Amino acid sequence: MTAPTINDGADWFTEVCEKGGSAFSLRVRKKLHDEHSPFQHIEIWETTDFGNLMVIDGFVMLSSRDNYLYHEMMSHPALFTHPAPKRVVIIGGGDCGTLREVLKHPGVQHVLQVDIDERVTRLAEEYFPELCASNHDPRAELYFGDGIQWVKDAAPGSIDLVIVDSTDPIGPAEGLFSEAFYRDCHRALGEAGLIVQQSESPLLHYESIIRPMHRSMRAAGFADSVSLQFPQPVYPSGWWTATLAGKQAVVEFRQEDARAKAFATRYYNAAIHNGALAQPEFFLHGRTD
Repeated sequence: MTAPTINDGADWFTEVCEKGGSAFSLRVRKKLHDEHSPFQHIEIWETTDFGNLMVIDGFVMLSSRDNYLYHEMMSHPALFTHPAPKRVVIIGGGDCGTLREVLKHPGVQHVLQVDIDERVTRLAEEYFPELCASNHDPRAELYFGDGIQWVKDAAPGSIDLVIVDSTDPIGPAEGLFSEAFYRDCHRALGEAGLIVQQSESPLLHYESIIRPMHRSMRAAGFADSVSLQFPQPVYPSGWWTATLAGKQAVVEFRQEDARAKAFATRYYNAAIHNGALAQPEFFLHGRTD
C-alpha cells in the first residue's frame, strides 16, 4: 500500500519516533522563535490548527490546543490523592502550565517550581501567556537551577507532593528517572507524601521506562505506585501516562472533593480520575506482546 502524499503546498513540522516506526506532523504557518539556550535548542512555531507549538531539541513539548490534558493529569489526581497537600515542588515544568493547575487548589500554601532553563519560562510567558497566568500568585516561587540537587538538599519531611514535569529521560533529565532521585524525594516527603512523574507512552515505553520506574520507586521506599493514563495527541502514539507513587496507598482519592471542586478544568474530573486508574491487561501481568 502506498502512503498518502501531502501535496497541498503547506509546511509541516514533523517529529519522527524512530523506536515506534512512526511520525507525527502539524501544519505550520511560520517559525516564531529559534534559540539555543545554555541547555537546549528551543523552537516556537505557529501552527494552523493547534495554536503555538513549543519544540525542544526536536521533540514536541506542548501545543496551545491540547496541553490541558497533560497539565491537568500531572496535577489534580495527585493533589486529590494526598489528604491535605500544602507544600508542592514541581521539578521541571518550565512552561508553567502545571504550576497554574496546582495553584487552583486553595489549600495549597506554597508551590516551588525548579527548572534548570529559565529561557523556557520566559518564552512561555511570551508565546503561551495563558499558562503563566498564575506566575505572580503570592504562593508561587520560581527557582532556576538543578532540580536533582534541590531535592537532595531539601529538609526531610518538608514537602507534601513532588511533581516531576520533565522532558524524556535523556540528557539533563536522565537522572530524574533514577532510584537515587526517588530516594531523595522519599526522604524529603512528609508522612503522606506523594510523587508524580510523566512516564511516557504505554504503547512504546512500557518495558523500557514504565516498568523500571515502578521498580525504582518501590526500591526507593514508596509503598504503592500506579500509572495514570490519558490521551495526549501531540506526543508519540497519542497515549500517555503519569506515574504516581506514595508512602501510603495511591489508588484511593478524595472523590467527594474532586466532584465538588470549585475551579474549572477542561478534562479532569472525579470520573476521569477513576477511569485513569484502570489498568490495561498487560500492565496487570507485567508483559507486552
